[in-house]
Amino acid sequence: MKLFKNILTLCLVCLMAFSNAQEDFYKEQVHVKDEDTLQYRIMYPENFSEEETYPVVLFLHGAGERGKDNKKQLVHGSKLFADKTNRGAFPAIVIFPQCPKSDYWSKVDVDRSTKPIGLKFEYETGPTKAMALVLDLMDEFAEKPFVKKEKIYVGGLSMGGMGTFEILSRRPDMFAAAFAICGGGDPESAKEYANTTDLWVFHGAKDDVVDPQLSIDMVSGILKYGGKPNFTLYADDNHNSWDSTFAEPELLKWLFSKSKK
Repeated sequence: MKLFKNILTLCLVCLMAFSNAQEDFYKEQVHVKDEDTLQYRIMYPENFSEEETYPVVLFLHGAGERGKDNKKQLVHGSKLFADKTNRGAFPAIVIFPQCPKSDYWSKVDVDRSTKPIGLKFEYETGPTKAMALVLDLMDEFAEKPFVKKEKIYVGGLSMGGMGTFEILSRRPDMFAAAFAICGGGDPESAKEYANTTDLWVFHGAKDDVVDPQLSIDMVSGILKYGGKPNFTLYADDNHNSWDSTFAEPELLKWLFSKSKK
């Protein structure tokens, strides 16, 4: 029992150290529009200079990382971009906004009484407050002189995968490429971006939280409107297909190779 407690304590210490390390890379910021605020973390490239230009990556977290601590959104994905080798190979500005607990990235009616959860997308009613703030933040960032406007990217997982598909439909001329992990959306909205944005869609075939059919439907919609997406379905993954996605050796190379058409 004592050995177990010691191991548990060591694991907790390591987790706290990792969390603090990520916070050191990603500086705490707040975006304000009218009376609304969006908390976010941002990482600049090493030796950042406003005299240079850099790609920008927007990452949208899942529902479990919602809140107001401006920390939890770094749980998944932040390590990938903060990795020393990746920072050296792909210098970029990386933005991790945090959605409030009471809100959602995508405009969707969620029914959690079923498994997988029921999802009815309602883009036509306008974005959620959280998404509207992200849109405003990205509109602002896209105008900064140190941003490579032809190299702005977006990705996300679960709720963030849904937000990724939606933001593409709301800003079809902004993003050069996107990756959506275990998400879903309105397949008809793909007509807005299928021909102008490169996509890589990921899902786990055993996902019992967000039905993998939703990603299949989005890929079908993208193909229908002339896009040529990459699609990876992990045969043995459940909802946490982001672990396999972040381990993909070609993901960042693929992402940063894309420029806006």
